[in-house]
Amino acid sequence: MKDERDEFLKLIPEIGLIGDAKLREQTLTVWVEAARKGGWTAADLEKMPFTLLIKKTDISLIDHTRAVTRTALQIAEALGTSYAGKIAIQRDLLLSGAILHDVGKLFEFKREQGVFQKSREGELLRHPISGAAFAYKYDLPQDVVHMIAAHSKEGDGLKRTIEAIIINHADFVNFDIFKE
Repeated sequence: MKDERDEFLKLIPEIGLIGDAKLREQTLTVWVEAARKGGWTAADLEKMPFTLLIKKTDISLIDHTRAVTRTALQIAEALGTSYAGKIAIQRDLLLSGAILHDVGKLFEFKREQGVFQKSREGELLRHPISGAAFAYKYDLPQDVVHMIAAHSKEGDGLKRTIEAIIINHADFVNFDIFKE
């Protein structure tokens, strides 16, 4: 179990940037348990495409997750500098939400004969919903669950928190640049 957790910390080192020890541990646990439930290894996740909407992408789910997390941090830093004293961004919550925003893809995707495709669960629930439900099960703060649920089109009717707005835009910047 410890080796498995260490693998995920190496895979997504940004988890270590979460200052709050409890939140850091919860974030790691959700990734480890989601992989276990989905039947994935850390090595599988390095091969899993970040989307099925772009054919033959060589951007992995892990590459995308790390890029969204780094992008979200840079946006937060720029906003914090530009609007010092006018806005408050909860950095640890932002980090957790960014790291977990696509964790539901571990349920949305399956692999048959080496090909990644949508699973039955993915046909019924898109990853923002399954990811949010899974994070809720592990008692992540409501703000983090909100960010996961609201990061894509499912959140378009919601009033997003500032952290959720940042993750939504960071995610789409890292998706739209690869659209065909």
